[in-house]
Amino acid sequence: MTLTHRRPFPVAVELTAAGRHPAAWRLNPTDPFAAQHWVRLARAAEAAGAALVILDDSAAPPVERPGALVGSLDAVGVAALLGPLTERVGLAPVVPVTYREPFHVGKEIQTIDHVSLGRGAVQVDGAAPADASSAGAEALRYDERVPRDLAALWREADDVLEVLGRLWDSWEDDAIVLDAETDRYIDRDRVHAIEFEGEFFSVQGASITPRSPQGRPVVILRGDEPHARAVAARRADIVRVADEATVPLVRAAAADEGREVIVLLDVDVLLGTTDDDARARHEALDALEPWATDAVVAGTGTAAAVLQDLVDRSGADGLTLRPLALATDLPLLGQVLAPAAPGTTLRDSLGLPRPASRYAAAR
Repeated sequence: MTLTHRRPFPVAVELTAAGRHPAAWRLNPTDPFAAQHWVRLARAAEAAGAALVILDDSAAPPVERPGALVGSLDAVGVAALLGPLTERVGLAPVVPVTYREPFHVGKEIQTIDHVSLGRGAVQVDGAAPADASSAGAEALRYDERVPRDLAALWREADDVLEVLGRLWDSWEDDAIVLDAETDRYIDRDRVHAIEFEGEFFSVQGASITPRSPQGRPVVILRGDEPHARAVAARRADIVRVADEATVPLVRAAAADEGREVIVLLDVDVLLGTTDDDARARHEALDALEPWATDAVVAGTGTAAAVLQDLVDRSGADGLTLRPLALATDLPLLGQVLAPAAPGTTLRDSLGLPRPASRYAAAR
């Protein structure tokens, strides 16, 4: 199958420090905490034709063991760094919103949209639920004593997303007037205080950040678990799923809300120039540290056909690729993807409309 015969579909690439395979960092032992490391990864994904990169993050304590890459940077900070250093690719940090202040999350993601000129997004995530082994330690890091159960985690996330939407709308598009003759920087009638009282927090006042280039940054949620899927159906622009069977469940949940969403199917990949080369790369990684995986391990030609078939068979709109070894997979990715022409903003690239401010419509 050649590139000209492949149908373009949106592809996200999940970026971690080195890749999904626990031995991946040994292939290219550069400093994963250096800015240039993340710039190289993002630019490689952009050059390959990815629509967006998802920068993984977690509030969970790291699991330390011999030979493991331990430690991480803040995904929001990395995305803000990448904004002016990339040109077309969308930037989506994973943000666990449990225990965090929604006002600050809203401002951070708006900042990414501004510094990238309209390529900002966010994958909203939660903390570990109360019955998970890491939940207590994670809650204590945020001065919380009682972890939330799963239903409460997603009720809180739903409230956070409601507040984010209100904050992102709180400045109308034309709120900044820059009228030197009348000494007016903003039209105060076009900046609106939000009033929110919820189960977990209350937020008053407008954002301190003007409306961003996309109006609202793109919102990504996972749809694998029923509580999360219900929130995603109401709030998300993009829904990620781990398996094909979940795709119709997401479609049905969104339809029940009178909405359509972009569904991306997660796929682990390890690429080679040929199928034999890919298998040899995989064996070399497993020789360093055995790791069970159901990844697509294939040469670029085979991988292109397999990924297209996954999209066609599953009914997903596109894929989230999770490379096992970023150092070797990203340089080959451009031979696998058939990207659509990028738009001016991430919403343009994905075919998503630019939402109007709810406050402008009500005025």
